[in-house]
Amino acid sequence: TGKAEVALVHLTDWQAGKQTVSYDIGTLSARIDDMVDKVVQLTVIQRADHPVQDCVVMLGGDMVEGLGIFPGQVYEVGAHLFEQMFEVVRIIEDSIRTLAATFRTVTVVCEFGNHGRLGRKGDMPAGDNIDRMAYRIAAMNCKDVKHVKWQMSDDWYQIFAIGNYKVLLVHGDEIGSFGGILRKVSAWSTGVVEPFDDCYMGHFHTPTSLTMANGGRVFVTGSPESHNEYARTFIAAVGKPSQRVHFVDPVKGRVTAEYVCWL
Repeated sequence: TGKAEVALVHLTDWQAGKQTVSYDIGTLSARIDDMVDKVVQLTVIQRADHPVQDCVVMLGGDMVEGLGIFPGQVYEVGAHLFEQMFEVVRIIEDSIRTLAATFRTVTVVCEFGNHGRLGRKGDMPAGDNIDRMAYRIAAMNCKDVKHVKWQMSDDWYQIFAIGNYKVLLVHGDEIGSFGGILRKVSAWSTGVVEPFDDCYMGHFHTPTSLTMANGGRVFVTGSPESHNEYARTFIAAVGKPSQRVHFVDPVKGRVTAEYVCWL
């Protein structure tokens, strides 16, 4: 009987095709299935108090591991681009169809990442990105689901609104280092991009939230990946597999509940 809210799901940094001692495409698929189940379970809990009929899904980029992004990458993959892309398409499509069976409407907002690019940075047009291709194929495959809408472009950011709540979605590679997140997002909020309340990003594989001087927040979402040797060796960090789901009050324009979902 309470005021209606909207589920906001952030799926990002799947790194499909990466091979570690505890992670491959099969593990990714199982963990995203788990994530979608958690979204449904948490929505049922929220619905015990108030309606949650609509859902927005943010696809944040680096859904594929890519090839040739850095020297030696070919020795860290278990699947090449062809399999990476079509497995991501399959997992996205399965996830959206499951969510569409739970919600009255589903809006999918798509941003691509640096691992989806072809070759080294600058070799090819930025818009020629495997993430972006996977999104378009998944959208075409879901054409029969009439209450699902897709937002995507070749821009480095996406702006969208849930009622009065305005969101900036970026991948995160636009920021040089983890320590520079607040500075860069605060600069964007001065009018560099359209007005927004909160910013969501992935890229850093570490779930956290930061508060800007204007009261807006930056939500960094983790990755379903595990055993990243680069992070363990050079950054001295180990991220636990995770993704994120929030619930939003569209009238007051703010997040009312936030969950990091451990996978």
